[in-house]
Amino acid sequence: MKFTYSNIINGIVTLLGVTMLFSCEGNLREVRAFSLEEDAPQAIAEGINLKFTDSGRLVATLKSPKMLDFTNKSFPYREFPQGVEVEFFDEQNQKNTVNADYGIVYEKTQLIDLQGNVVILTADSTRLEASQIFWDQDRSWIFTDKPNTIRFPDGSYTEDLGFDSNQDFSNFRSRTNKGIQIIEEEDNE
Repeated sequence: MKFTYSNIINGIVTLLGVTMLFSCEGNLREVRAFSLEEDAPQAIAEGINLKFTDSGRLVATLKSPKMLDFTNKSFPYREFPQGVEVEFFDEQNQKNTVNADYGIVYEKTQLIDLQGNVVILTADSTRLEASQIFWDQDRSWIFTDKPNTIRFPDGSYTEDLGFDSNQDFSNFRSRTNKGIQIIEEEDNE
């Protein structure tokens, strides 16, 4: 077999073509790997203990074993898949606590969705329990369509199938309600 320049050039071109084909296949795998990670969070935080202040005064703390940050998405949010605990402090430094098995905060709407064993405990020992609670931060409004129970410090309670309320519970609207209310009689003497 006689090698000519034409054969050598054809061999080199074929070798380069095959090399590029395998090289592109490797790049294609890498590109596919990037597309699989497209749904991944931009950041993962573990062992969170955040403190929020206003004019030097502690107003809230947030604790969670894990936070997934998806704020790089077109509809940004932060997710707390292993639960969350938030403590709020009022001007008198009285503490209200919120616990949930799962939480998600939507950045654009400022809506917080708390799910699974949601418990709100106020400074006066009022205890609200529900499977899901929504908190609209912009409107300072709390609501749910799920069954819930509220136990008050005086021993009264309500079992409800949904409610709307401002966040300090001074404007409370119950959808359906059963329970025990304790009313003290006034002495008119």
